[in-house]
Amino acid sequence: MITVNPTLFDALGAGNSSTRLQAALEAGTRAEPGFAGALVARSAIEPDFFVRDMLTWALTRLPADVTVPRLLGELRSGRAQARSQALHTLSKIGDGATWPAITPALLRDADDEVARSAWRAAVVLVPDGDRDALAAELVTQLGRGDRTVRLSLSRALVALGDGVEPALRPGLASTDPAVRAHARATERLLRDPDAAFDPGVDEAKRIVALGPEHSGGTSC
Repeated sequence: MITVNPTLFDALGAGNSSTRLQAALEAGTRAEPGFAGALVARSAIEPDFFVRDMLTWALTRLPADVTVPRLLGELRSGRAQARSQALHTLSKIGDGATWPAITPALLRDADDEVARSAWRAAVVLVPDGDRDALAAELVTQLGRGDRTVRLSLSRALVALGDGVEPALRPGLASTDPAVRAHARATERLLRDPDAAFDPGVDEAKRIVALGPEHSGGTSC
């Protein structure tokens, strides 16, 4: 029977973030499977980024057969942070057997942080035979969110490699300026990973160069 120190569990919920960080570090260092439930539960509500990062590290130190089922259960949580952190941790564990859990619903999650975590996890876990299907799913999110969200999606698409180019074609021809600009910015990153990323500027420059009749929009 595994015994765990209740004092450490209490420290994970302390009011001071430094105390929580130290507790997560200790949990990961000791790597006792009995910590899994508390670490997963805390990940769902922890407000501090650095503590969340340490919680993820601690979970990756535990046996996958203990942590993975708990994390998969979190993907059905009504709490967005629980879903997001579980996806992030699954991507760090890197168990390809968890790929079927990265569903279209998660890839299209209404919460941007959940969707971003799902995109990152997907490109880590996807089997080679499903890469084209994943690219086709990801491009449905072109034009979504602010610059940070769009950059996350573009990076996920770029991580899939040159094979993503066919999936970008509908976006490049879209009548939606936001989708089209995002597709162009992604195409640029695909060809030059060091290129600057700014879909709005990309599209504005193109319209100025070609004239408004090529913008795909309507005049008023």
